[in-house]
Amino acid sequence: QVQLVETGGESVQSGGSLRLSCSASGDAISIYCMGWFRQAPGKEQEGVANFDTDDTITYADSVKGRFTISRDNAKNTLYLQMDSLKPEDTAMYYCAADRTFRDACSMSRTDFDTWGQGAQVTVSS
Repeated sequence: QVQLVETGGESVQSGGSLRLSCSASGDAISIYCMGWFRQAPGKEQEGVANFDTDDTITYADSVKGRFTISRDNAKNTLYLQMDSLKPEDTAMYYCAADRTFRDACSMSRTDFDTWGQGAQVTVSS
């Protein structure tokens, strides 16, 4: 079992940077596919990035080249470095774990069964 807590959400200006952290307790997150998702008001939740157990990383097209996902096994923490932020990045960001062993990590929210409480990111123009 794993528990997830996100921190680092803030309000920033367009073009700015933020780093979200997802601290895990319980199981080591290195044994799970870990993902970042976001949900903007009035929109469906979307996958942002994921980090697989074999260190394979996948990004949504909307954040490629701007966001970087990383994992610190010693701290049992997942990060999302967000650079060149845009107003359309405004959303609640969630960290999630997929505890089912699959051939590959997905960006489908239905595959993830453990979620943090979320961190609000607001980007103003």
